[in-house]
Amino acid sequence: MLRDFSAQALFMGLLTAFVGFASSFAVVLHGLTGVGATEAQAASGLMALSVSMGVCAIVLSVATRLPISIAWSTPGAALLASSGAVEGGFATAVGGFLVCAVLIVIAGLWKPLGRMVAAIPAALANAMLAGVLIGLCFAPAKAIAFDPLLGLPIVIAWVVVGSFNRLYAVPAALAAFVAVLAFGIDIPDGALAGLAETLLPKPEFVTPVFTVAGLVGIALPLFIVTMASQNIPGIAVLKVNHYEPRPGPLFAVTGLFSLLSAPFGGHAVNLAAITAAMCAGSDAHPDPAKRYWAAINAGVFYVIFGLAAGAVTAFVSLAPPILIQAVAGLALISAFANSALNAFKEPDGREAAAVTFLVTASGVSFASISGAFWGLIAGGLMLALTRFAGKLRA
Repeated sequence: MLRDFSAQALFMGLLTAFVGFASSFAVVLHGLTGVGATEAQAASGLMALSVSMGVCAIVLSVATRLPISIAWSTPGAALLASSGAVEGGFATAVGGFLVCAVLIVIAGLWKPLGRMVAAIPAALANAMLAGVLIGLCFAPAKAIAFDPLLGLPIVIAWVVVGSFNRLYAVPAALAAFVAVLAFGIDIPDGALAGLAETLLPKPEFVTPVFTVAGLVGIALPLFIVTMASQNIPGIAVLKVNHYEPRPGPLFAVTGLFSLLSAPFGGHAVNLAAITAAMCAGSDAHPDPAKRYWAAINAGVFYVIFGLAAGAVTAFVSLAPPILIQAVAGLALISAFANSALNAFKEPDGREAAAVTFLVTASGVSFASISGAFWGLIAGGLMLALTRFAGKLRA
């Protein structure tokens, strides 16, 4: 095994972990605070997720000798941000995280549930995801309106760097955010004094509370989004690169690691989709049989980044929230574009997809249950009615 190690795989692992962490940690923090987490709980959740997905990537890659990349559920975090605080606070959200993790394990071990998830019309799943993401995608424009001198450098960095290499666009926006925070914001005296203390990991255990609102408003939409937009595409990326893993065991293991991170505030870990291509492609190593080391190295660096989550969260909290939301929104524009395209691509289900998108994007909740769930239900009913009317006409 050690004979397969290479400097190329080490570099690609570092790059994968940096891109995966830097491009979306803002979304995770915003999502966790959106459902009621305190700053300390959000830092704990970020740490738990990063450490869990790092260890999960190492375990799976060593066990299978395949480049199994793991990520946190970025669309799931965006879902949390759009859901807003749930009745019962963050403890109820954590209860939803645990239920979601159990469902992922069951989906991996019990084929009928996995087939049910796969049977959800792709147009509706993508429309729900687009509806979840659109709110955050408005944030860059809102940041510019809030203060052009603060918001414009972040957006310009994303545009300029992205025009040359999309992979580095969000890290560039993050670098611009750091520069804006350092040179453009008046930091109160003493605000940085306690920053060194945050370098020590401080996990916060949250006793979960299980409610119907947490189950239907958090757990089920989070499960559907994670499976449909992360786990299933993650398998597809591996297959495109000529790897043939068994999906069920991979799903189950990610569910187990989600289960471990949930009590500390982590919402879900899953197979990576975007960064998976970095570890599974030829840039990781010319020999496909040796690329698994790139995923192992990425896992090691995820753990390292995760242990510094407290410092990251404390530093970010010094800036106006709209600026970090802008970085998060820029990170999600590509995902929004892809999901919207796939939602409205087929004419037959276009109206049902539009209903799903609009109800979800409205952010309106009924009976303490988020709009994402109701959007999927409304779109499903619309699609069923359209198909029934079509059969009558035939």
